[in-house]
Amino acid sequence: MSEEFKKDADESGADQSNEASPQEIDSNSVEAEFLSLRQQLETKETEAKNYYERLLRQAAELENYKKRSARERDDAIRYANESLLKDLLPVVDNLERAIAHASGGGNGKPLVEGVEMVLRGLADVLAKHGAMPILAQGQPFDPTKHEAMTQVETDDHEPNSVVEELHSVAKAVKTREKKNPESKVENGQSDD
Repeated sequence: MSEEFKKDADESGADQSNEASPQEIDSNSVEAEFLSLRQQLETKETEAKNYYERLLRQAAELENYKKRSARERDDAIRYANESLLKDLLPVVDNLERAIAHASGGGNGKPLVEGVEMVLRGLADVLAKHGAMPILAQGQPFDPTKHEAMTQVETDDHEPNSVVEELHSVAKAVKTREKKNPESKVENGQSDD
């Protein structure tokens, strides 16, 4: 019987060893939770590191884009001006020829014809580059198209119309006071 008792004791001890004490259960669950939280933290740190690296790359790409855009804009301006200047050089050459021809003497008619040719050439170059003339003389003044330098009193033109291109805009004539022999002031006809 002693062997049976020993066997029963071993089995009951085995049963007790399979059952964990409440302290061991709490310790195991806390440790498991700690490991789970540590793994989540490591995952989040890796994500944060990836996002930070991505942010740095995006910032560098934006900075490179700004520099590239500025360089392209400067190149576009330089090459656009280069094209305009190349188109203007023949006009300058023609003007120099007209001056050289006029300095040879004569009645001045060849000079006028030469300058007219240069003017036509210049107008063609400007039109090629998008600058079109705006006819203003005799038209109503439009501040979006015209710039008034002075106003001229005149009865020959409508008020607020362009009298001369690039120079003047018409305005109504001021009435002038007239004195009669009795020293009384008379108003002009438009003041009645």
